[in-house]
This record gives sequence, structure tokens and C-alpha cells, in this order.
Amino acid sequence: MRTDFDPSAMAPHAFYRLLTSVVVPRPIAWVSTVPKDRPDRPNLAPHSFFSVSCVQPPIVQFTSVTRKDSLRNVEETGQFVVNLAPEGLFKEINDTGTDFPSDVSEFGAVGLEPEPSLRVKPPRVAASPAALECELHSLLTLGDSTVVFGRVVHAVVSEEALAKDGLPDIERLRPLSRLGRDEWGTLGKVLEKPRIRWRDWQRGERS
Repeated sequence: MRTDFDPSAMAPHAFYRLLTSVVVPRPIAWVSTVPKDRPDRPNLAPHSFFSVSCVQPPIVQFTSVTRKDSLRNVEETGQFVVNLAPEGLFKEINDTGTDFPSDVSEFGAVGLEPEPSLRVKPPRVAASPAALECELHSLLTLGDSTVVFGRVVHAVVSEEALAKDGLPDIERLRPLSRLGRDEWGTLGKVLEKPRIRWRDWQRGERS
């Protein structure tokens, strides 16, 4: 047996709750921005509609559901930083999702230290193990939401989070994810298996 859900027959918020319980886990873009007129009051907020959009050029995207400070600041300055959201900062990440007034900096409100970025004006989260500094590529408005596309102009990873091959070690990053309701996901068990090439499949190779 299955239960059917018709989005046209449901309240938008009700279907949103269903949708975010099915599209899981969702990586978190912990986005730092600055207001054009008050760069001394950086904004920081988690966005769980986040992904890589393009490799060449490197472009990432996050979605602002309704108009948030992050979106307004990006529109004004054309810059933002995506900070990795690690398990060790769970409380701070959740707290930065509070609807603070626009003149309140989440960094100070939740006790996080900012650090200067190399290529953009918005600061990075000093305690985050990785960050992507971005310049605005384009905006796409869809209904009540706006998708923000940013070209990555610089990336930084803490040396402690790097493996011997020079890439970030997932066990050291310990990223959080968003699930349904008020649920969050932690790393859990990691499975590793290379994709099978067609020529090897023809020879009988299987996972």
C-alpha cells in the first residue's frame, strides 16, 4: 500500500514538510554575507537547499526560500561564502537559523569568530573546516524562492581535515545534513565503492 499526496490539494507549508522529509539528506550551505552599508555586521545563516551546479566553471547554488538577509546582501554586494557545517558546531549552526533582526550579526549573537576571506568581503567562519568563497553568477526566481548561483573563486580547507591524498577526509569534516521535520543528520557509516565501467560490466563485473 502507498499513500498519495497531491501538492495542488495541500497547503504549501504542508507539502513543504513532506517534500523536505523525502529529499534527504540535504547538505547545508552555511552562508556568510555582509550588508553593503554595514560590512562590520556580517550575516550568517544555514540553507539546506544546496548543491554543486557546474564544474567548469565551478559554480555552487543555494536557495533562499522567501527573501532572507542572505539573499538581500548577495544582491547588494555580489559576494558570499559557503562555510561547511560540521557536527561539532551543531548548536551554533542551528542558532544562526534564528530570525534575528537585520542589524544583528549572527557571528556575535552565537559566539562565533569570523576570519577574513582571501578573495571576497564576507568573512569565513573561523571554526569551520572548509569554505568556498563565491562571487554571484546569477539569480533565478522560482515562485516564492530564489536560487543563488555563485562562482567559486577560492576554496580553503583546514590542514587537519586533509587526508594523505590532499583531499578533505570526510571523517574529519563530519558534515551535518538536514532531514525532515526538525531532524538533522550526522555522518554515520561511510560506504566506498567505485562505479563500474561499461567494458567491465560486459566482462561480468558487479558491485
